[in-house]
Amino acid sequence: MQIIPITDLDLPDLSDYSRLTDVALRRVSEPAGGLYIAESAKVIGRALAAGHQPRSLLVQEQWLPDAERLLQDWPDVPVYVGESRILEKLTGYNLHRGALAAIHRPALPSVSELIADARRIVILEDIVDHTNVGAIFRSVAGLGADAVLITPRCADPLYRRSVRVSMGTVLQVPWTRLPEWSEATPLLREAGFHLAALALSDEAVSLDRFAATAPERVALVLGAEGDGLSPHALEAADTVVTIPMLHGVDSLNVASASAVALYALRL
Repeated sequence: MQIIPITDLDLPDLSDYSRLTDVALRRVSEPAGGLYIAESAKVIGRALAAGHQPRSLLVQEQWLPDAERLLQDWPDVPVYVGESRILEKLTGYNLHRGALAAIHRPALPSVSELIADARRIVILEDIVDHTNVGAIFRSVAGLGADAVLITPRCADPLYRRSVRVSMGTVLQVPWTRLPEWSEATPLLREAGFHLAALALSDEAVSLDRFAATAPERVALVLGAEGDGLSPHALEAADTVVTIPMLHGVDSLNVASASAVALYALRL
């Protein structure tokens, strides 16, 4: 393990943790996929267990034993070490979880490859809140769906807030980006998926009724906060499904709705 004490905050390699936003990290040219930031030993461990390649670690000195354990298969990865006040000055916030890692983004699989053996998948259409994306991934991991597909304008699952809220499960759940609906719909149909759009509609069937006779392969489609699913998504759907509500409440937050629907559709 290469331990490098931080004596100069202008070291070029420290820019991963200070001067680059999540959007800029995706544009780092080596490798082509860019970088993302993982926070806490638990999340970093999940990233490495998923086969993601670390570029460097940033830790407080008391977290060095954890860094050594995490990097036992990556002895050449540099570990930058500094006092809490120095790291806070570098990153802009208190590293209360002790460690950050800059990690190379893995190449995303094709849609066909990802769903080949899946029976339950989740599609996120244009969900822009990173907290909701992370929470949905946690529900997917905990309740047993096989994969997540996200539309071109959906928020990045590897944005640090998404990773943190998901407790690192975005690093465990297989996912990739869908093309636009005109191309995505035939791909899903050819794979035998029944598209169940979670939305409010006079023609919708209740979730419990749909779950009672659910098809073997179901793609649960979830829409953006506020606007819900687009007309293209609703047109692609085989069934519109709604969660029955009480006391004048018309719907749940999309992350909460995902958990309810996934529980009902668990295999």
